Amino acid sequence: MSQHSKIQSKLNSIDKGILFMLLSALISALNGAVAKLLSESMDPIEIVFYRNLLGILILIYSLKKFQVSFDASKVHLLILRGVFGALAMTLFFYTIATIPLGEAVVLNKTSPFFVTILAYYLMKEKINLSTFFALIVGFVGVIFIIKPFGIEISFEHILGLLSGFFSAAAYATIKKIKDIYDARVIMLSFMSMGILIPFILLCFDSSFIFKIYTEPFVWALIIFMAFISTASQWLLTRAYSLSKASIIGVVSYTNIPFAIGFGVMLGDSFPDIYTFLGILFIVLGGILVSKKSSKKE
Repeated sequence: MSQHSKIQSKLNSIDKGILFMLLSALISALNGAVAKLLSESMDPIEIVFYRNLLGILILIYSLKKFQVSFDASKVHLLILRGVFGALAMTLFFYTIATIPLGEAVVLNKTSPFFVTILAYYLMKEKINLSTFFALIVGFVGVIFIIKPFGIEISFEHILGLLSGFFSAAAYATIKKIKDIYDARVIMLSFMSMGILIPFILLCFDSSFIFKIYTEPFVWALIIFMAFISTASQWLLTRAYSLSKASIIGVVSYTNIPFAIGFGVMLGDSFPDIYTFLGILFIVLGGILVSKKSSKKE
């Protein structure tokens, strides 16, 4: 067998789903880095507003070209999904701007734990001993990252946890409506609320218009963010369609070291031993929860 054939054989043997997920994780971390860079010139709420404004224009164009039907029977859940998703993004972008990027990403990654808890209360799903253990492991990880050891708990870290909670609430809502509405309609509800909620908040900022029009470089970064976040979502979707959810769920946690790396390059301090332990516990707990969920499916 020639050298070229050997290389080709090795490439063919690689799980493409894992490669797609790795690329998605890298681009997702880059998206967070761009948001952190933008936060030096813009308020995080402004970033959310313009990010979703560009996204909604793309979706409207897509819906005009490929029209879909609309069912009004579950419109309240559609609105809820939008509200939860918009709140999750706003809180996530705020924590990116105020705490190290790696920590913000890790706290947002607590969403699988909240999904499990919400499923227990809202969908009456049972929590067995192994799932309960996974939740405890994740909770210990959160304690290590927040570090409430005799000091005041950081308000920003609490908001980071809330971003994970609202992400989980959005995921839980999607499960109820994914078979009723087209994916673009669901995304449109999220992005519409992602414009409305920040707009209400921005009404209190008199310098909002002035800041944007005097810093054109900001637009280039927002447009770049719109493209890479779309690419990340596409790669994520492809990854889950090509490989087992349990495997992809584990690989998705690689965006944490990517985010830490980008954060350090942007001036974040290197994580201390407590933060590393917290990351380890949250990843371990998330993997255990993901594997349990994949068995149910």
